[in-house]
Amino acid sequence: MKELTDRMFSKMSSDITGLKEGLDPENIALWYNKVIEEAKEMAPPWLVDKIGVKQDPILYLKFNLNISKRAVRYLMMAIANNLDDMPYTTRLYFLKVQELVTQEMDKSLV
Repeated sequence: MKELTDRMFSKMSSDITGLKEGLDPENIALWYNKVIEEAKEMAPPWLVDKIGVKQDPILYLKFNLNISKRAVRYLMMAIANNLDDMPYTTRLYFLKVQELVTQEMDKSLV
């Protein structure tokens, strides 16, 4: 019985560690870099310099996305292309990014 309990606690600990690491600022930054680079590869050359992200130097989990409206679709495609490879909590973070970007785009259409 103790073996079963130990395995359950070990599994829960591993799962919790995985969830925590998914929201680690370094992990988020790594995925932002990957997504931004992929978006730049898809975008036409004249939009490449209109796609960027900067990590806040004080609030490490805050990222300032700098992207033109014309380049948003490339960002959204790059995020979608990478979601399956992301850890669960990182995936949730980027789904929220997609939602917020979509809301901002909807506001600009009104």
